[in-house]
Amino acid sequence: MAAPAPLALLYRDEHLVAIDKPAGLLVHKSPVDRHEVHFAVQQLRDQIGQRVYPVHRLDKPTSGVLLFALSASIARQLSALWPEVRKDYIAIVRGFAPASMAIDHPLRPDPDSRIGRTAAAEPQPALTQIQTLAQAEQPYFIETYPSSRYSLVHCQPLSGRRHQLRRHLKHISHPIIGDAKHGKGRHNRFFAQQLGAPGLLLSATALHLQHPVSGAPLHIQTSVSLSIQRIIETFAWQEQLPQEWHAQ
Repeated sequence: MAAPAPLALLYRDEHLVAIDKPAGLLVHKSPVDRHEVHFAVQQLRDQIGQRVYPVHRLDKPTSGVLLFALSASIARQLSALWPEVRKDYIAIVRGFAPASMAIDHPLRPDPDSRIGRTAAAEPQPALTQIQTLAQAEQPYFIETYPSSRYSLVHCQPLSGRRHQLRRHLKHISHPIIGDAKHGKGRHNRFFAQQLGAPGLLLSATALHLQHPVSGAPLHIQTSVSLSIQRIIETFAWQEQLPQEWHAQ
């Protein structure tokens, strides 16, 4: 089996390292994907030659900024600070999303028999802020109407529930394109097959935090996935996306 391509390092010092996680890469081993053999934790450890400690998660299909500590003590500090960290995401969703909205909708832990999680757990508070950057109506006859509407959305999760952005956007009837579980299969297939944009159109573009040792502000960012960039160009949304998040 061929070795995976080296991970792109976005930031590194003696305490922290951040990568641009490609879509399709698991953060660590999981019973959900028993067949997978490549994981960000092991791959980064081998690449930089030292142990790494993930301080947060990105879903397997989500690309973008993933931060690791280089010691257990720093990982604990970051975990304690994590609720204060600002996280930026870019998504392409179905329909014309609201210009701005706080999605305050409690979420139950996703039931999953493979990891022993049932649907009986109580809903937990969950809050997401969204802002629509651009909209487009395209002549795509995919469902009932001769045209289809889409939005480019900036998302900031203010809590950390599993699949929060995907579930919150579905809750307001604007599912993310490419979301196999919460989205619409016809739109997902159309984007993949006709527009050359496969996969979940969701990228974690930036983290803003206080460095756990120096206390200095730390801003780590990356560009959107190539699939998202392709749609931005197709829909002429280039000027609506902040320049630092454009794929190079």
